[in-house]
Amino acid sequence: MCREFELIHGDCLAEMPNLPEAFFDSVVCDPPYGLSFMGKDWDHGIPGPHFWREALRVAKPGSYLVAFGGTRTFHRLTCAIEDAGWEIRDCLMWLYGSGFPKSLDVSKAIDKSAGAERPVIGTWRPRGTARPKADGRGGYRGKTAGIGSHADAFNGELSITGPATDAAKQWEGWGTALKPAWEPIILARKPLIGTVAANVLEYGTGGINIDATRIGTCGGTKRDGQAPYLLKPNGKEDRSVGRARTGHGVVELPKGRWPANVMLDEAAARVLDAQTGILKSGDWCGQPNGGTRTSGNKIYGKKRSLPYFYKGDSGGASRFFYCAKASRRERGAGNNHPTVKPLDLMCYLCRLVTPKGGHVLDPFMGSGSTGVACQREGFDFTGIELTVEYLQIAKQRMLPKK
Repeated sequence: MCREFELIHGDCLAEMPNLPEAFFDSVVCDPPYGLSFMGKDWDHGIPGPHFWREALRVAKPGSYLVAFGGTRTFHRLTCAIEDAGWEIRDCLMWLYGSGFPKSLDVSKAIDKSAGAERPVIGTWRPRGTARPKADGRGGYRGKTAGIGSHADAFNGELSITGPATDAAKQWEGWGTALKPAWEPIILARKPLIGTVAANVLEYGTGGINIDATRIGTCGGTKRDGQAPYLLKPNGKEDRSVGRARTGHGVVELPKGRWPANVMLDEAAARVLDAQTGILKSGDWCGQPNGGTRTSGNKIYGKKRSLPYFYKGDSGGASRFFYCAKASRRERGAGNNHPTVKPLDLMCYLCRLVTPKGGHVLDPFMGSGSTGVACQREGFDFTGIELTVEYLQIAKQRMLPKK
């Protein structure tokens, strides 16, 4: 559980000036994409530099900003963040397999403009996210959807129509958009004061937590800071040569692969693994700096490299990337926010950029996924949300039940 959290109702541009300067350890958010998503008023523009300039003011030097964007508009988001004074450090990719195409059927549009009724040529039964809802959100929205007044998703069959006019036949199979399968995530940092080392020591910010976000594998061990003895012709160590450095013992290496700037959901991971098949990484040993050590010209027999072992593993190519697992129940009861992110993903991102016990700001809180992630990870949290409906959902998800 996070130690402290505050949920604020209001426009973040009006509320952030009330927050203390250089206070937050990180900013993690999912701002509007400027796509007029599903007709929502809050998604009609990209937050400009004035938003991110205020976020810069309340962040500590060296604090990181994580901001999701849309594939068509993230360039404007990136420029706005940079123009506000943040340093762009990377652009992460979240790949997912559950996106729903939001494309206009050109053939149907031609028939509609001609006033022609399309013939029914078959039926289909929508499954999963393609099923329409009783309130009309998402999925199929045609007149034949048969949406009732009940709250459950439609479970019947829908009509499949064919082109009615010659022009519609010519353009059958044409659309206007691809299936969405990834979202960019802007990674930026507030300028440091001095060096990274000095900034980290003074403010506790400036780096990203590599070991806490490694991708699971078995890790390994290495010798602790000692060069090898050389071998005599009889195969025994020549201890008279000595070591270039001192140190003893075996040190555990951090478990897992270095985190990448690409992340997957389970569906995308399955697609990737189906394409690559089962692969195997061999056991490996060598020197951390990639060579062997000698002492002058006194070389007896074979050279030896520092022991540095990794145990091999096997699986699909998805094992090289972080995979966010989403639960059907993680939204919480009554959560109708259209762009809820997987909690595993938000936990991962908060853990990547926030020091232990740090305080996270989300100026575009929505239904509170960042806050729930902070609760799980033990971070303090401040969230700002303009829409009362989403603020109430966030409170239900985060505040303790009475």
